[in-house]
Amino acid sequence: MGAISGGAILARMLREEGVRVVFGIVDGTYLGLLAGLRDEGIRLITPRHETSAVHMAGAYARLTGKLGVCMASNGPGVANALPGVAVENAEGNRVLLITSTRRVGISYPDRGGTYQYFNQVGTIRAMSKWSGTAQSFARIPELMRRALRLSYRGRPGVVHLDVPENLINGKEKDAPAFWPTGSYRLQHAITAPTEQVGAAADMLLSAKRPMIHAGSGIIHGRAFEELREVAELLGAPVTTSWAARGVLSEDSPLAIPMIHIDLNNRVRNESDVCLVIGSRLGETDWWGKAPYWAPPSKLRLIQVDLDEEVLGMNRPTDLAIFSDAAVFLRALATELKRRGKSSGQEPPAHVRNYAKAAATARKKLDADLKDRSEPMHPAHVSTACREFLPDDAIVVMDGGNTAVWANFYHEVRIPNTVLSTFKFGMLGAGVAQALGAAAAFPDRTVYCLIGDGAFGFHPQEVETAVRNNMKVIFLVYCDRQWGMVKMTQQFAFRPIKTMIKKSLDPGETINADLGEIRFDLLAQSMGALGERVSNPDELPAAIERARKATKTTVIHVDVNPVRHMWAPGLLAFKEMHQEPRGK
Repeated sequence: MGAISGGAILARMLREEGVRVVFGIVDGTYLGLLAGLRDEGIRLITPRHETSAVHMAGAYARLTGKLGVCMASNGPGVANALPGVAVENAEGNRVLLITSTRRVGISYPDRGGTYQYFNQVGTIRAMSKWSGTAQSFARIPELMRRALRLSYRGRPGVVHLDVPENLINGKEKDAPAFWPTGSYRLQHAITAPTEQVGAAADMLLSAKRPMIHAGSGIIHGRAFEELREVAELLGAPVTTSWAARGVLSEDSPLAIPMIHIDLNNRVRNESDVCLVIGSRLGETDWWGKAPYWAPPSKLRLIQVDLDEEVLGMNRPTDLAIFSDAAVFLRALATELKRRGKSSGQEPPAHVRNYAKAAATARKKLDADLKDRSEPMHPAHVSTACREFLPDDAIVVMDGGNTAVWANFYHEVRIPNTVLSTFKFGMLGAGVAQALGAAAAFPDRTVYCLIGDGAFGFHPQEVETAVRNNMKVIFLVYCDRQWGMVKMTQQFAFRPIKTMIKKSLDPGETINADLGEIRFDLLAQSMGALGERVSNPDELPAAIERARKATKTTVIHVDVNPVRHMWAPGLLAFKEMHQEPRGK
């Protein structure tokens, strides 16, 4: 073999890992990698901003279960990527970021005044799962293997490899030996010991009211069917973390949708054994604490996770199990059936009562749909999408109050069809997440429910969708304000007036209002389709036209700004950010 560049080595290793698409902006500092991707038949999708590349890779990874790969060029390119790194690592998505840095000898450490240089590894290390730099040609494959190995170990997140431009573009005479994947990282899932599976079965079968709390580990472990089977065998209700929304279809009689907050609290207080799987029991799970959960003396806990660090972290566990979610659930289902349990049975009476309570709460929420005024009530948007778009459509929810309205009026009928930044609440990430979803599943409907404030962060990526022949439907809730922030200010400054009038006069809040952007016209200027809708009766036809279109559509939806501020569940959301009262 002739001379080979450092970039070509990276590209070859990506191909061996099964990578077929990479997201990133082109730059001369890693031309060797760009050429290598082309030679290896790996598609390059180029957004308009580096942080979008990271979000696209994160969405691609979450939906497919594969490795999402992105890249950024040294200095400003890496600086632009940092918000995406923080978000995708926090959300637990398996992303590999490859960056260029300045040549060996003037970086790590900075000689002093080095152009377009900062300590990229040190900065990213603080916000990622791992970050390292290859400072010699010979170490590129070694450190790439380390990044890939760590990427597949434990909870997913962002790993980062930084390669100097003279190494990624420069060539060496002899190519390194390329190791097969199985020679440098595990190829099998971590399995729980048989005795622990049996102990878990003992606890669950002896319980009067067992329940399951599922986290995003179910998504990363692709354990949807295994979760459903175990829940049905036990007749156990299933609550989820926010990030695990819809891991069990919400039309299941065992599903307790996370939007019914009081019902979730009731289930967690009436149960006596809980199987927590793939969840850290974080802040939006109330840390697993009373009064939102029964205290440990009344609710025994089985916790299963691939990350040993989270076992018993926020709530004491009676049985801690280090295991892959899917493998454990399969073994547990086998054990339950061996002991005589079978699926297909009617849920217990108390679970049927939970379903009735959820239906009552749903009916109360749906009363808002009777409001046919203009500009429209925000409840209509996700409701119309749910009615007129297919069940396997992938929905992206972005924004403050917009994400709340979207969640409360969307029913998840097929697992792994919801994208958001549930842990980080990152405004604007949804634009690129939708593009990552379209890259992963070009034959499925992808739509994004997003506020006008959030959409204003990255509207330029509509052109990316057009240029790459991606079809996405963006529905932009336009109320010309920072709604969640404005509501907070109103209660802080004039709580009584806010309760009576529902909205304060102009000037009584601080910079919470926005000017109008005609997102339909902006979309048209970038080659996409654009529509504007204010009347709820006109929305279904607009959605249908977007569904039948052959390219991306942006629907500018005028929503009532006062109603939009009064999103459901806001008091509970605020309460979640305070320390629970129990112990």
